[in-house]
Amino acid sequence: MSLFPADITATAEGIIRDFTAGGLIVSTAESCTGGLIAGALTEISGSSAVVDRGFVTYTNVAKMQMLGVQEETLAKFGAVSEETARQMVHGALFRSRADLAIAVTGIAGPGGGSPEKPVGLVHLAAKSRSGKLLHRKMLYGDIGRTDVRLATIRTALQMLIEIA
Repeated sequence: MSLFPADITATAEGIIRDFTAGGLIVSTAESCTGGLIAGALTEISGSSAVVDRGFVTYTNVAKMQMLGVQEETLAKFGAVSEETARQMVHGALFRSRADLAIAVTGIAGPGGGSPEKPVGLVHLAAKSRSGKLLHRKMLYGDIGRTDVRLATIRTALQMLIEIA
């Protein structure tokens, strides 16, 4: 039995299998998911061959200290922005031994939203050492904190597959 829904577990199993075969190593940088992406991957036996580390950077200070997100970026664009997600994924990649990294920052709710940045807004970025970069702006809607986080995990795992 897994902590995660069957579809997330199945996707994570495929990533661990395929990335192990390909010799790919992953790191994560997570804000709104609080480490759940790394948790979904490490739920799978054999994940130590693939998962290097996860950064849970819930505060702006943590994003700056652990991932090198620039204070100016946070001041100008906010923690929940494409620019911050891109800097988070860069930090996760280059402050680890990973080949690929995924970063997420968003507003899971129920509070914290605004007209410009509503509950359910999540920015995700995936990056490879070869320089390939993906960004997605997801508007999951005010579907509840748990469902926003689960939807973010699903999107993040798909992005890792795409960038591999």
